[in-house]
Amino acid sequence: MSRVFAYCRVSTADQTTENQVQEIARAGFQVSKHHTIEEVVSGSVAACDRAGWQRLLQKLDPGDVLVVTKLDRLGRNAMDVRASVEALAQMNVRVHCLALGGVDLTSSAGKLTMGVISAMAEFERDLLVERTQAGLSRAKAEGKTLGRPSSLTNDQQQEARERLAQGHPVAAIARDLRTSRQTIMRLREQSTSASQEAEQAT
Repeated sequence: MSRVFAYCRVSTADQTTENQVQEIARAGFQVSKHHTIEEVVSGSVAACDRAGWQRLLQKLDPGDVLVVTKLDRLGRNAMDVRASVEALAQMNVRVHCLALGGVDLTSSAGKLTMGVISAMAEFERDLLVERTQAGLSRAKAEGKTLGRPSSLTNDQQQEARERLAQGHPVAAIARDLRTSRQTIMRLREQSTSASQEAEQAT
């Protein structure tokens, strides 16, 4: 027999989930207190990073029903909502959203709705990529150094390269220069690439 769960979220401690609980009840869904997951967490937090959401997923079984009042209960943006619904569909859990007329998002009609959400997700992703590229281009044009600063000074980097060329172990160099093995290995890779490019150029 299918069980009905409700996921109710508010952003701040001075808010209450009671209105969401009552709205779900008025829509005709009978949800026991034990099956009502309530939590206080910002809507900017991805669903997979919410403690209450993780607790809900552990309770759900195939054939169960999940009810939410609004789409933003399922994720922080369109991409996150889509991921949440797809994950629930794979678990064979039906998802009803009251703000969309109570439609089951895993049904045929719901999949049409999810198609629109997916289009929005693609749009958001494209915008994010464009903004990131624009920001990187602007920073480069302004002469800013991109990426994390090196943990080694120029002299230390030169010393590390010389010791690598002499065959010293990576771990020993990292220990002496008080840095990570990954940093020394990156220097080794850079030196190898530079040597290969120099050979190809001759």
